[in-house]
Amino acid sequence: MPNENPHPAPPTAPLPTYGASEQGLICAYRFDAGGQASALGQVPSPQALAEAPPGFVWLHVNLSHAGALQTLRQAGVLDDELLAAMQQGSRATRIERQGETLFAVVNDVTFDFSFDPDDIATLWVHVRPGCVLSARRQPLRSVDRLRMAVKRGEGLRSPIALLDHLLQDQADELQAIVRRTADRIDDIEDELLRGRHARHAVEVAHLRRVLVRLQRLLAPEPSALARTLAHPPAWATDEDRAQLQRASEEFALVLRDAAALQERIKLMQDETAARQAEENNRSLFTLTVVTVLALPINLVSGLLGMNVGGIPLSDHGQGFWIMLALIAALTGLATVLVRRQVRGARDGA
Repeated sequence: MPNENPHPAPPTAPLPTYGASEQGLICAYRFDAGGQASALGQVPSPQALAEAPPGFVWLHVNLSHAGALQTLRQAGVLDDELLAAMQQGSRATRIERQGETLFAVVNDVTFDFSFDPDDIATLWVHVRPGCVLSARRQPLRSVDRLRMAVKRGEGLRSPIALLDHLLQDQADELQAIVRRTADRIDDIEDELLRGRHARHAVEVAHLRRVLVRLQRLLAPEPSALARTLAHPPAWATDEDRAQLQRASEEFALVLRDAAALQERIKLMQDETAARQAEENNRSLFTLTVVTVLALPINLVSGLLGMNVGGIPLSDHGQGFWIMLALIAALTGLATVLVRRQVRGARDGA
């Protein structure tokens, strides 16, 4: 029987996994008791986690991958609370203690952050003795900084040390955003002092919106850390608690800087609005003066232009010049009245 398909189709290429493995795993590391990391090729089984030597495992997964949740559920590293939060897409920032585990929902800027309020995404973190699970749907900057630090060989002695490193990276990213925004605000302020304020009104409003969005999403973290420190899990050491305390203080300082920058932007917007209102008032005043000065000639020309009998000076040889002198006198009187009004307004101010 002849071959019905002499040109068979080439094998289908595997679908891209966007930085994750077929399990939805972005990276996996095992940290020994000394804090040194070694890469894992796949999600360890529950038996492997139970029989692991002293230390802990960090699993970072991409929730956009279709098989990520199923893989983590089979490995026994995904509890019901974390699963529900991931499926519901909860973005409310919180760090909670659930028995001897810590569950954190933190918000971070995306990897390609471009000062857009929508460039903020959520990271879910589950911390327990021997295992840390972090999950995200979009690439995030802070957790990528943590991943690169571990890849360079930076040691982490405990699961809370990894959480602390993540929070410090998050604070550093926010500080960088605040610094870049402050530099841009300095340039806009210089333009404002030169009187070039109209062209930057939209940009200033956009920067303020970004900072407001960041602060609204990130502000609960220090208080959430404080509640966690008040009742830490039993396996947390004194060094772990001290690290979280420092992370909370650093993050609170960065948030205060962001709030101060917001207030500075608000004052700039008020100054811009005041200058814009002053320019509008000046334009309106000029229009009013022109209208008042033109009123006599418009009034007289309107009266003399009526097509009725009895118009004065219609038969007088010097009628035109007499009416011109009358209009000039009325215009001069209007000018004097306007000047007195302007002088009185300036003296009152």
